[in-house]
Amino acid sequence: QVQLVESGGGLVQPGGSLRLSCAASGSIFKINAMGWYRQAPGKQRELVAAITSGGSTNYADSVKGRFTFSRDNAKNTAYLQMNSLKPEDTAVYYCNAEVTTVAGFRFQRSDYWGQGTQVTVSS
Repeated sequence: QVQLVESGGGLVQPGGSLRLSCAASGSIFKINAMGWYRQAPGKQRELVAAITSGGSTNYADSVKGRFTFSRDNAKNTAYLQMNSLKPEDTAVYYCNAEVTTVAGFRFQRSDYWGQGTQVTVSS
């Protein structure tokens, strides 16, 4: 079993910055692709940024140039640096990871989600 724990959310003024973290733990053989998603009230969950195991990134147009997704494979941790925050960035942010786990000689790839962290951008 794998657990993803997000942290770093909070209340920030427009134009401010926050850094979200996503720490993975459990029977991890390898963390493959990862993603940050967000869900605002009354809206569907949307992909904000994605990163491959090799570190290649993709971003939603709405956050390009403002958000940076990075990962530390040695620590099984990913980060989302969010700068120039806008009120429309307000949402619950979720970490997602495709993880290869191992039990004995059995390898399995599964998708995991964190519990979410609230980001509120308001003056």
